[in-house]
Amino acid sequence: MKEKKENKKISPWAWIPSLYLAEGLPYVAVMTISVIMYKRMGISNTDIAFYTGLLYLPWIIKPFWSPFVDILKTKRWWIIITQLLIGAGFAGIAFTAPLPVFFQSTLAFFYLLAFSSATHDIAADGFYMLGLDTNQQALYVGIRSTFYRVATIMGQGVLIILAGYLERVTGNIPFAWSITFFVLAGMFILFSFYHRFALPKPEDNVSEETPKAADIVREFYETFVSFFKKSHIWTALFFMLTFRFAEAQLLKLINPFLLDPKEIGGLGLSTEKVGFVYGTIGIIGLTLGGIIGGIVASRGGLKKWLWPMTLSMLLTAVTFVYLSFSQTGNLLVINICVFVEQFGYGFGFTAYMLYLMYFSEGRHKTAHYAICTGFMALGMMLPGMFAGWLQEQLGYNHFFIWVMVCSIIPVIAVSLLKIDPAYGKKKGNQ
Repeated sequence: MKEKKENKKISPWAWIPSLYLAEGLPYVAVMTISVIMYKRMGISNTDIAFYTGLLYLPWIIKPFWSPFVDILKTKRWWIIITQLLIGAGFAGIAFTAPLPVFFQSTLAFFYLLAFSSATHDIAADGFYMLGLDTNQQALYVGIRSTFYRVATIMGQGVLIILAGYLERVTGNIPFAWSITFFVLAGMFILFSFYHRFALPKPEDNVSEETPKAADIVREFYETFVSFFKKSHIWTALFFMLTFRFAEAQLLKLINPFLLDPKEIGGLGLSTEKVGFVYGTIGIIGLTLGGIIGGIVASRGGLKKWLWPMTLSMLLTAVTFVYLSFSQTGNLLVINICVFVEQFGYGFGFTAYMLYLMYFSEGRHKTAHYAICTGFMALGMMLPGMFAGWLQEQLGYNHFFIWVMVCSIIPVIAVSLLKIDPAYGKKKGNQ
């Protein structure tokens, strides 16, 4: 009883913001910061897209080891340990970035980061449900999302600007990125020690009795079998894997396009400017698109807004066709184009996430949603891996036109869906 009283004294404000900062930063580092660093250090677009695309793998397969995070130790323990591992991964990148074999060695540490981050996601999201009652979960969900977005701005904006500033001041690109990753390593060591004291200790953080291996296997089997027995499963899988087919290719090449010199079709921006344009203005557009998408979907329902959201995400990619042909140096125009594309992406992505929730409804809702997110990551990984090679064959102009042509596939996927008109709509809102 004494422990329960002590736990009640720990305000959710003491740990939710820091926990979701810690959840967002390594994902941004693996998916975005790595691309910019490798581009600045002379790696080809083909290798960047292929090898950083493979980094999606831990998020694809995390449903397979999520049961072990539930069974072994507590989620609190997993959070603290994985944050230390993430800090070690960042330190490893910082130490090896200046080496002649930096590409292979830093990639190895990025894979450590990716697996540690995916495991941290499982533990953190599970702990959120354990550490708060139902009303608190609803109350703090906005705070949780906000600080995840803050982490994105910190990673894609502030840290990229820092790296660009250090590049300019020192004239040493590997050293600049090494210092940037040392900053991240220090942050995660602090996160780990802070959360040892700030995280509450929920009584149901670990079950009273350890489940038998046979029970775990049986539940695991039932979860996957019931998922693949759902109505319209193959239509749903086609949608999950292809809805972001065009956007997955575009996202891998946005930063290389912004950084590449004009002689080879890019815009020739500095690292600092990319941190501002894509990592700050772009993320603001993405966030506003997501917020507005959530509001309108709650009023009209998923079925009503599915097509407007789909077209919003696909058609706004035309801004990069314009940028690639004009190669404008006007920073205001570049910011507007990036904002529009990212706003459309955020607005359209709302429909995708709502559909995953809709399809996951049922007995194994949480596990089925995790499987859906695995397919979502697979749908990002496969197109992204070959995007760099394709761009180098076509050039930026024709590559962005190709991305627009690829929009036909998501349109086909959406046209095949069957959705309850009432899903996502507020009761009484006709």
